[in-house]
Parts: sequence; structure tokens; C-alpha cells
Amino acid sequence: MESLRHLAAHFGLDLAAVGVLTFAIYYPRHRRRDLVPAYLALNTGLFTVVTALAEVRGGGGAALGFGLFGVLSIVRLRSDAVQHQEVAYYFTTLVLGLLCGLPRLPFALTAGLCATLLLIVWAADSPRLLAGTRRAVVTLDAVHEDPAVLHADLVRRLGEPLHWTVMEVDFVRDLTVVDVRYRESAAAPAGRGSAPAAGPAPRTTPAWETA
Repeated sequence: MESLRHLAAHFGLDLAAVGVLTFAIYYPRHRRRDLVPAYLALNTGLFTVVTALAEVRGGGGAALGFGLFGVLSIVRLRSDAVQHQEVAYYFTTLVLGLLCGLPRLPFALTAGLCATLLLIVWAADSPRLLAGTRRAVVTLDAVHEDPAVLHADLVRRLGEPLHWTVMEVDFVRDLTVVDVRYRESAAAPAGRGSAPAAGPAPRTTPAWETA
């Protein structure tokens, strides 16, 4: 009976933690409804597997280790569909399910670790953190052989570039694809910054529109 109460308390803590992560932090900021059931199912599924494997007698530690390796190996994240912030939320749901599913971990310690993890994710993904920094992949219909000229062109179109990488140069079509991290200018005109395609320069178009 005591073990059942302990398990119920850990399960309730897991549901509360993943609920805060999903509905109070992730969804209000990113608004991707399709990932909400994925986070919830992944978290509760891992909690169930960890709890079941921890009860295996005789080589339970080895069974838990191999079981976790099998569970984590089937989680496939498509980098073209999931952004880096969302990958971080994926791993947070995994860690929450793992922490809460360990039956021998004291409840107070588990709750403290979960609260610390949620606080870190909330702060790290805050829209106020580095709010002036932007990223864009742009296609320029020009080839700049001089880096200084390329820098001046990026400043004119986007703002002050912090770092850029030339991803592709096409001399036949006279195109340059650049991955830019830049600081948005305070005096930037409407439509420029987070949406480069709407900027005043018609020669710059987002790479996803030129595929």
C-alpha cells in the first residue's frame, strides 16, 4: 500500500510538471498544437516504462538501462520540422518522465529537481532573453566576392549582422544563400526583421520561398 501511494505521488508530480511545461510554458509561446500530444505521450510513456522496469527483480538495473536505451533510440526528431527550442522541450519531457519514474528517488528531491528544470526552461526560452537578436536564411540575387560588400548589403537589408555563413553561391543564376544572425535595428522599417521577405529590398527573398 505504501508503495502504491508513493507511485501515485510520483505520477501526480509527473503530470503536474509536464502539464506546466506544455500548457503554461511551451504552448503560450510557440502555439504548435501538434506537438502537445507528442510531449504528453512521450513523458507519460517514459514514466510508465521506467516504473515498470524498476520493479523487475534480479538484474533490474540492467533491465532499466537497456530499456531506456531502447526507448530513447526510437525517438526520431526531424530537424526540418522541429526547431531547436522544440527539441529542448522534447528532452525536458524525457527528463521529467525519467526523474518521476524512478521509485527510489525521494519525493522531495524529485519535486525540487523538476521545479529547477522547469524554471531553467522558462527562463532560457523567455522571449525577453536576447530579444533583439534574429536569425534568417536569405537568398540574394547577387554574388558578392568582397566580404565587406556582402556585410554592407546585409546591413542595408536586415540590420547589423552578428555572424553570417555563406551556404551556397550560384554563379550561373547569380544567387547567394546566406545564413545570418543579426541584431534588429531600432529604426528598422515595418516588415523588416523577423520576416525578411517583407523587407523593403525586393532582391532579398527567404530561402524557403525559392525552393
